[in-house]
Amino acid sequence: MDIIASFLGDWSASVNTASIAFRLLLSLLLSAVIGCERSSKRHSAGLRTFMLVSMASTSVMMIDQSLLPDSVHLPAAAVIVSVASLATRSLFTTSRNQIKGLTTAAALWSVSIMGLCAGAGFYTLSLLTFCGILICLSIFPSIEKFLKDRSNHFEVHLELTESLYLKNFVTTIRKLGLEIDDIEFNPAYLHSGLSVYSVSITINSDLLKQYKTHEEIIEALKSLDYINHIEEIQ
Repeated sequence: MDIIASFLGDWSASVNTASIAFRLLLSLLLSAVIGCERSSKRHSAGLRTFMLVSMASTSVMMIDQSLLPDSVHLPAAAVIVSVASLATRSLFTTSRNQIKGLTTAAALWSVSIMGLCAGAGFYTLSLLTFCGILICLSIFPSIEKFLKDRSNHFEVHLELTESLYLKNFVTTIRKLGLEIDDIEFNPAYLHSGLSVYSVSITINSDLLKQYKTHEEIIEALKSLDYINHIEEIQ
C-alpha cells in the first residue's frame, strides 16, 4: 500500500466517494501550483490548462480502475498519448530558428502522468512527481543558463540589412577573439529584404572566456549598424 494511503486509512486505497474527492483535490492543488509557475513566466499553457489536464487524467484513471480493475489500462495510456499530441501541436513551435514551448509541453505531459498517479491512489508518487516537475521548472533554468554561459560554443540567429555586410561581420567577429565554425543561410527570409543566417561561434579569447557571457557578446554585436537583429539560439 502507498505510504500516504496507509497513513490516511483504508478508505483512501479504494475507489469511493471520499477517495474520489481527495484524489481530485490533490490533483487540482498540485497542478495549480505548477500552472501558476508557468503563468508567472507568461507561457502559453498556464493555470487552467494544467489543472484541466491533471483533473481529466485523474478522473480517467479512477474510471479505469472501477470498470477494468484487472485489465490493461488502455484509457490511461490513451490520455498520455493524447496529452503528448496536444502539447506538441499547440505549444511546440519554432521562431527565428528557436524551439519554443518545448519545456511547457513536456511539463503538461508530466502533469498528466502526475494526475494518473493521483487517480490510481499513488499519493506518494504523485507528490514526488510534483516536486520533481517543480524543481525542473523553477530551479534548473538558472543552472542551465549558467552552464550555457560557461560554454565556449554558441549559435546565433543573425539578420543583416544586406548580404554584402556578411564579410564585415566575419571580420568583426575575428577581431573580438571569436571564431565562426559554420554559417548557414536561412531561405525562409528570402523575400523579407533581409539576409538571415544561423551562425555557430566559438570563443577563442581567454579574456572573453573568463569575463564575458554570451549575452554580453551579443549585446556588443547589436551596436553594429548593419545588424538588424541578433539573438542566441537556445
